[in-house]
Amino acid sequence: MASATVKPLLSPPPLLLLLLLLPSLLPIALAYKPGDVVPMSRMGQYHSSRTVWQDLIGRHCPIFAVNREVLMPLPKPTGYTGADPYKISFQVGREKFFVPWLLVVNRKSTEVPLIEVDLRYSGSDFHGVTAKVVDMPHHYVEIHPEIRKQFWDAEHWPKHILVRYTWKEHSEIDVTSGFYVLFGSGLMLSFILSIYILQSSRDKLERFVRETVAESNVPIGEIAKVE
Repeated sequence: MASATVKPLLSPPPLLLLLLLLPSLLPIALAYKPGDVVPMSRMGQYHSSRTVWQDLIGRHCPIFAVNREVLMPLPKPTGYTGADPYKISFQVGREKFFVPWLLVVNRKSTEVPLIEVDLRYSGSDFHGVTAKVVDMPHHYVEIHPEIRKQFWDAEHWPKHILVRYTWKEHSEIDVTSGFYVLFGSGLMLSFILSIYILQSSRDKLERFVRETVAESNVPIGEIAKVE
């Protein structure tokens, strides 16, 4: 009688479980609390030459759910002559939301620029950001006269530009996204649960396979004739 060897079902490796659980852990890793510094990086462009992304220090970054204004230094671009526009771009948050190019120097205006940054959030989630350059209100110039003087001084670098961070809370529920998250989490948990159920039934499965293989190796006798 032939015997069959059944390999035991192995437990899922820790790396596989980690990869399966990663989608559910990702929102926790990206969660913010009011007062947290939201990381931000900046890139500059002048005369078709771009810098690499440079991380900003905490006092120039947004603070989660806190409206505030900061004076952000603008470093002198390489090869600056004043003949071309000077643009900057931002990446905001651990999610790296991208802000398109903002024209800050040589923008054909006699007013000092101000960057308005609008940030959207819901609970502990950061949902996005938009930004635009506007003329600095006159009462700001009166409060910070040195900004205007230094900004129009071609020899003074770094220049400083006022950045206004405004947070807007959105409480609407995204039903579609919530459904997909719940469906994916349920499917993942069902898969893990099925693995452990199969593992717990290993002995029964081995016995069933051995008996099936044994029966298949028994010679089949002649069928008796019915008279």
